Amino acid sequence: MRANTIKPLIGIPVNTHQIPEYKIDIHGSGEKYIRAVADGAQAVPFLVPALGGETDLPALIGHLDGVLLTGGRANVEPHHFDGPPFPDDEIRDPARDNTVLPLIRGCIEAGVPIFGSCRGIQEMNVALGGSLHYRVHQLPGMMDHRMSRDPNEDMEHRFRLRHALALTPGGYLEKLVGSSEVKVNSLHGQGLDRLGEGVVVEGVSPDGLVEAMRVEGAKTFTVGVQWHAEWRFDEHPLSKALFAAFGDAARARAAMKLDRAAVA
Repeated sequence: MRANTIKPLIGIPVNTHQIPEYKIDIHGSGEKYIRAVADGAQAVPFLVPALGGETDLPALIGHLDGVLLTGGRANVEPHHFDGPPFPDDEIRDPARDNTVLPLIRGCIEAGVPIFGSCRGIQEMNVALGGSLHYRVHQLPGMMDHRMSRDPNEDMEHRFRLRHALALTPGGYLEKLVGSSEVKVNSLHGQGLDRLGEGVVVEGVSPDGLVEAMRVEGAKTFTVGVQWHAEWRFDEHPLSKALFAAFGDAARARAAMKLDRAAVA
């Protein structure tokens, strides 16, 4: 079967939260991620529940043709990279942490394409042994990259393009978009600090924060970006190109699996 006719299956690990009045745990993901996979990657979105250690990773990875790592209200907990503890009022999502971090490592080993957006790039770095800055805006000389909490601002304004991103000369992203600089949105408090094993810088913000990366030596597309690439992806040349390349890599994996099954 020709690879370009295949609809690959792309997993979207979910966030969890509780509805206090009903005391029920909810597993879910924003529609913008689902639409970006369906329309931008031309793939079938599949929500991956946050079951932590109960997840059958080999079975899950065997079914998936790609993984999109999304943003989320909760930050990756610092005990995963020997960082200082969060304050008591920090939002946490241990179920997602305990699902996604081993999933990333398993997918890289198995050659499953990965695309990380916002929290997703942070998860990729931590999964590979890297660390995170807890509050980037509190560091000397750094910008405030956080999303505005002004109740009078709508989502269009919050997700507006905020700052330039300088792409690494000769890097994968520069070649993909055909430009040395793009503008991106900015809605994050944490950011990459020590880089994980194999992490290669693909772009930095004006204050020097790493906002795009790939994993050197990975068998397939393994890219993370700090901005929300899923937001209006079809209007942003680099985000659009990234989702298309991610989809192509997922289709190639799906075709390879079909070929192996035919031979068997």
